[in-house]
Amino acid sequence: MTKCMALACLFTTVAVVLFGQESQPAPSATTPAPPEAGFKQREAQPGSGSYQVLAGTHILLSMINSVSTKQAVVGDRIYLETAFPVISNGRIVIPQGSWVTGTITEVKRPGHVKGRGELQVRFDSLTLPNGVSRDFRSDLGAVDPRDNDTLDREHNTVKGPGNKTGDAVTVAETTSTGTVIGSGIGAAAGNVARGAGIGVGAGAATGLLGVLLTRGPDATLNKGSTVEMVLDRPITFAPSDLDFSNAPPRAALSEGSNTQQQTQQRRLTPRVPY
Repeated sequence: MTKCMALACLFTTVAVVLFGQESQPAPSATTPAPPEAGFKQREAQPGSGSYQVLAGTHILLSMINSVSTKQAVVGDRIYLETAFPVISNGRIVIPQGSWVTGTITEVKRPGHVKGRGELQVRFDSLTLPNGVSRDFRSDLGAVDPRDNDTLDREHNTVKGPGNKTGDAVTVAETTSTGTVIGSGIGAAAGNVARGAGIGVGAGAATGLLGVLLTRGPDATLNKGSTVEMVLDRPITFAPSDLDFSNAPPRAALSEGSNTQQQTQQRRLTPRVPY
C-alpha cells in the first residue's frame, strides 16, 4: 500500500511538470525585444511623404511695417515676410516672401531720466504664397544688429538704446552756449569772468532741464529690418500644400531707413519736451 501511494505521487509530479512545459508559449520570432534601459523611444513621425519644420527652427524675417514704443499699443498687429527659404527633406517648404503676422503684447515707454523703451511681440501665423497657413505662438530669437535695440531673450523683449551719451552732449552744448553768452554780457558789464561763470551755470541748468523734460530713445522695429522667429511647435506640410505654381509674384520689400542718418537728424533737430 505504501509503495502504491509513492508511485502515485511520483506519477502526479511528472505529469504536472510536463503539462507546465507544454502550456508555456514558444518564443515568437516576430515579437520585438523590449527596449534597453535608458533608451528613449522616438516620437511619432509625420505621415509618409509629408514635410516637417521642427520646433526650435530659427526663421529669418523682414519687417513690412514699422512699430515703435512711441505709437504702439498692446494688441497692434505687425506684418513680416520670410527673408530666407526654409528647407525640409531637400525641398523648399517655406519660400522666401511667405507672410508672417504677429501681435504687440507689451509696450513700455522710455523714462525721462532712466528706463529704456521696451517692446514685446509674439508671432501668430505663417501663410505660404499659395495661401496655405499655419498657426503658432512663437517668440523672437534675434533682432537686426544694424539698429541700436537689444533683445532680452529671457522676457522676449526688444529694448531701446540708452541715451546717456546724448544727454551728456545736450548738457555740454547748452553749457558752451551759456558760457559764450555770459562772457559777452560780462564783457559789456566790465567783468568777463563773472559773466562767463553765470553763463556756465545757466547753460548747464538749461541743458539739465531739457534732459529731464524729454524721454529717451524709443524701442523700434523699423520697416526693412530683420528679426528671427523661433518656432514653438513643429509645422507639417503635405505635398499638396507645397504647390506654388499659381502663387502670385513676390513684391520687392523696400529697405529700412538708415539708423545712423536718423540719429544724426535727431541731433540736428531741437529737442521739444512732450
